[in-house]
Amino acid sequence: MKQLVQKQLAQSIATMQATLADEHIADTVIAIAKLTANAMKTGGKLMVAGNGGSAADAQHLVAEFVVRLVSNRPAMPAIALTTDSSIMTAAGNDFNFDCIFARQIEALGQPGDVFLGISTSGNSKNILQAVQQAKEKKITTVAFTGNGGGKLRDLCDYNVIIPSDITMNIQECHLALEHIFCLAVEHFYFDNPSL
Repeated sequence: MKQLVQKQLAQSIATMQATLADEHIADTVIAIAKLTANAMKTGGKLMVAGNGGSAADAQHLVAEFVVRLVSNRPAMPAIALTTDSSIMTAAGNDFNFDCIFARQIEALGQPGDVFLGISTSGNSKNILQAVQQAKEKKITTVAFTGNGGGKLRDLCDYNVIIPSDITMNIQECHLALEHIFCLAVEHFYFDNPSL
């Protein structure tokens, strides 16, 4: 059992190291942080969605923006599209599960917003539909994926693709980068030279 623990930790570390070595990932996180901060400064918001563990990530990330990550500062406009069970079950029942996020973007999204879809496979149908709806509304689209990016790779304006096909390791890297993304948005939003 101890070997299992060590093997899994080594695998996690190896995926983190591969992510660290990919300079395109760091450049993309900086770029999306800057555009998200600019969107927020001009009245826009960040919308985030995912399924399963990625739904939890969406809610976790949005909590960091609305409440705080490290230090106290004003709340920042962000919403997780994974939290309203009445909307999601109504859309799933009356239409289909694939539209549960797209329907919310249709209702709440505005040009100048940013949509972040989290999908370890890059092929989640409801994230794909959400991206298509966001594009119709002139909303910038970002994907956090793994597995080479899946179908989202060609649809989104920006992609953060973890170099792995192992779901739990992709999710671990997503969470680390989501925290860094929040820190970077704070930096640009509050013009904080100390970060």
